[in-house]
Amino acid sequence: MLQLINTFFDWLKESSSSPWFYLIIFSVAVFDSVLPIIPSETLVIIGGVSAGSGSLSIAIVILCAAGGAFVGDNLSYLIGREASDWVIKRRTRTEKGKRQMANIVEQIHERGGMLLITARFIPGGRTLLTLSCGVTVQPRKWFIGWAVVAASVWSLYASLLGFVGGKSFADNHTKAFLIAFAGAFGVTIIIEGFRATSHWLKRRK
Repeated sequence: MLQLINTFFDWLKESSSSPWFYLIIFSVAVFDSVLPIIPSETLVIIGGVSAGSGSLSIAIVILCAAGGAFVGDNLSYLIGREASDWVIKRRTRTEKGKRQMANIVEQIHERGGMLLITARFIPGGRTLLTLSCGVTVQPRKWFIGWAVVAASVWSLYASLLGFVGGKSFADNHTKAFLIAFAGAFGVTIIIEGFRATSHWLKRRK
């Protein structure tokens, strides 16, 4: 079993050492923002590990991840804006739907910027929120500003997490990948726990 794991990570290291991996990171980051079925964060971490071991440039990994995330978020936002009239008419047919839509608008107005940042770390959350910003026709300049911040924070986090792992375990890339993935999983759990606690406290008020 251990040999199989090592073989897999040997292949992963070789595959992620090519300059073409920059384009893969960018492309997957774009599509993951629109269709959250591709693990863009995983690929960014892998790119960071490869940069830590000297195979790629950490600066280019960060730029590709941030650029892809920014483009993808804006595509999702534009899709939401195009579908805005249809979605709002459909969602506001009932009183329950009207309340839900009003609640979404209120949440975005109250803490939309911070939501855009934290949603980047929640699988599927970024797509839902960016679409919602488009559907509720939030100002484009406001959205672009926060999308830059969210994409930058996310790309720095994922890239540097992998980079530290690659640097720390340059002689053992299997351990480097595993440590980086475990760290990413831990951060996701913490964010989800904080979000659930905040929601529970708000409901109790």
